[in-house]
Amino acid sequence: FRADRDLICASSACPDDIDPANGWQPTDIHVRIYGAEQNFPRAIAHRTTSEELPRMTKASGFHNRTSELTKKFIDYAGYWVANEYDGWGANAEYLACRERVAVLDLSALRKFEVVGPDAVAFLQYVLTQNVSRMAIGEIAHSAICLETGGMIDDGTIFRMGEQAYRWICGAEYTGVWMREKAEQKGFKVSIRNATEQLDNLAVQGPKSRELLSKIVWTSDSQPSVEKLKWFHFTIGRLSGPSGIPVMISRTGYTGELGYEVWCHPDDSPAVWDAVWQAGQAYDIAPMGFDALDILRIEAGLSMADHEFTHEITPFEAGTGFSVPLDNKQEDFIGRDALARQAPASRHKLMGMLLEGGDPAAHGDHVYNGRFPVGIVTSATYSPLMGKQLAMVRVAPDFAHIGKRLEVGKLDGQQKRLAGELVKLPFYDPKREKLLS
Repeated sequence: FRADRDLICASSACPDDIDPANGWQPTDIHVRIYGAEQNFPRAIAHRTTSEELPRMTKASGFHNRTSELTKKFIDYAGYWVANEYDGWGANAEYLACRERVAVLDLSALRKFEVVGPDAVAFLQYVLTQNVSRMAIGEIAHSAICLETGGMIDDGTIFRMGEQAYRWICGAEYTGVWMREKAEQKGFKVSIRNATEQLDNLAVQGPKSRELLSKIVWTSDSQPSVEKLKWFHFTIGRLSGPSGIPVMISRTGYTGELGYEVWCHPDDSPAVWDAVWQAGQAYDIAPMGFDALDILRIEAGLSMADHEFTHEITPFEAGTGFSVPLDNKQEDFIGRDALARQAPASRHKLMGMLLEGGDPAAHGDHVYNGRFPVGIVTSATYSPLMGKQLAMVRVAPDFAHIGKRLEVGKLDGQQKRLAGELVKLPFYDPKREKLLS
């Protein structure tokens, strides 16, 4: 901890100095005083497999800037990320993204470079998406499944070149699993974890294109920010042809028009400063993960351990669009299990508009009468809609728009929250803002 007064003395002894276990013999108390310039970062130990040494919580290249604006950080996937920012708060950050522009450090996402002569064949095997149809510069969403059809992870795949791809996902273990599959099948492919060499800053909101267009230069051979299509990326530099190299992708997790700026961690402070300074003209706001959760639920976007787990298939997680069983002829892990699952038998991810002001929570059961017919996967209050929202996975017999069901609180019987099923997403159902 860091002293917040002139001097704080702390002692730790086991047993205590006034405990009969040590015969009531007081021990010496040693006080060590550190200068204000000393830094003692807090951290939580992580390890992906039982064999590896623990790794401590890391800070991205943007942390020096974000830590000046807030002290409210949590450990997310082994990185320190801000929950919310001082002077803003989740609601103000959310509104900035919906109405203007907001920036979010998403460097905790895992990045894996998949390169080699068998890159396409390998990705066709481990991803549900048909990557062979992708053009260089294109991005696609995909799931990674077990043989049972349950999801290990999901993410986005970038086609960087003829034999080079970049897989962006949420879990460190996904890289371990991919290497194991490549070795088992003898694919000639290199899978390198590039997470620590690549930071990314999400710039999201209706003013994001206008902002980035002012500070990102692209050559004639690359699409400009103004012309960049949804789920594509371009290569450019900050403030002119001799500026910091960056990659700009038209991606995000908010349901708004938005982009991500990718750079080396050494350049992250300068990238933040450029975006932040240019954003002052648009009343830019920093955004934490609390606001992001409201945004992604309104947009009907799935999250690990909420909408999907290793027991939930992409079709039941609301990401069945990433499993093109009809136009992908190659076999992939989980294909047989997914093909055996009759569409009419699948539980369906839907939205639920709740009446009253009481919130639902992840894990609450959804009832039709006395017995449950579904479960709440995510829930939030929507400031713009003025309603409590819930994403729910419901049995096919009850998964109908307009169907009235109840969320059970306490033991599921003593308190019920009435609501009506709707189609996802809650916000911008035609995705006009996202595609604008």
